Amino acid sequence: MAIATIAIREDKKSKALPAPNGDFYQIEQTLSADEQAVLNKVCDFMETRVAPIINDYWVRDAFPFELIPALKELNIGDLNVGSYSSKLKGMVAMEMSRVDPSFTTFFGVHTGLAMGTIALLGSEEQKQKWLPPMARWEMIGCFGLTEPLVGSGTGGGLLTTAKRQGDTWVINGEKKWIGNAPWCDVSIIWARDVADNQVKGFIVENKTTPGFSVEKIQNKMALKVVQNGLITMKECRVPEANRLQNANSFRDTAHVLRETRSGVGWMATGVQMGAYEAAVKYTQQRLQFGKPIASFQLMQDLIARMLANVTASQALMLRLEQLHEEGKLLDQHASLAKAFTTARMRETVAWAREVHGANGIIVDNNVGRLFADAEALYSYEGTFQMQNLIVGKAATGFSAFV
Repeated sequence: MAIATIAIREDKKSKALPAPNGDFYQIEQTLSADEQAVLNKVCDFMETRVAPIINDYWVRDAFPFELIPALKELNIGDLNVGSYSSKLKGMVAMEMSRVDPSFTTFFGVHTGLAMGTIALLGSEEQKQKWLPPMARWEMIGCFGLTEPLVGSGTGGGLLTTAKRQGDTWVINGEKKWIGNAPWCDVSIIWARDVADNQVKGFIVENKTTPGFSVEKIQNKMALKVVQNGLITMKECRVPEANRLQNANSFRDTAHVLRETRSGVGWMATGVQMGAYEAAVKYTQQRLQFGKPIASFQLMQDLIARMLANVTASQALMLRLEQLHEEGKLLDQHASLAKAFTTARMRETVAWAREVHGANGIIVDNNVGRLFADAEALYSYEGTFQMQNLIVGKAATGFSAFV
């Protein structure tokens, strides 16, 4: 397949053009001055530390471990368990994902799913023991819910089992697609208690628990920087002290997912921003028929459609966080947000790829990477169809789950 050599506009007039800006309605201005300062630090970190190297790591299916010490400088390890506003948490996920959703996934799995579970469902003793070192990035966590044979049906019954023997729990089973698992220190593992058939949560120390092993999942085509693993547990003995004391049924698990599902909506919004901004920049510089393609009606139509998707997603997520802070956030709210933003994301990255033509299928210009990564966001934390069933039940009063 021949790919035409691109002509790029480099003249001085291009400097007068508006800079690509995915925050068209200035939603980041709704943050307080202190919150904007935090967000600006995150943006600077992503632009200066992550953006220059991430394509290389993505191609190699590798994780940039050298960035973890730099994360300490941001001082936001407690972002999802501290006193930060829901709005700031969301916009941090958005701005991270504008550059790279793989890095956001690593960050969110650790601070949101792993730390967030302990903060929501752990005892005070467990919070004091685990959260401080995790917030300092001295200990990295993952979240083990999905199984090889149980994806959307986790609420209906896990195959991983836990059996109590005195002050110890014996866990057997497998977990699949677990981000951070191949190298992290601690796992939140969900298992079905054979005594009462209810889901329980456990804090498992990966490197010191006999019978606990992880195999890295190979040959992914999306979120390639994230190291996903297949966890196998054979007669793993976990002390009662490591059982999450307030996790006694899947309803408790769902509480965690409601919180993190909102984060995926923000991530999908950020991916759209990154794709949109890359597309605008490309149209301003790419010459065809003697002038920038940004001056063509067909290109402007696609740009406007992308911006509408981005802005609609931002507005929806902003309202979602208002509901969250008012204590009114329900499962169906988070599900609608996740379904809508990820569907719009799919459209937006496809249009951005279309704007780039053949150049949109390579990683170098970022759009190819975002296009591929979007597919993972569309499905994880609950598929589009499952989210719609949750929304449909709330809207009609009838459950279509089988």
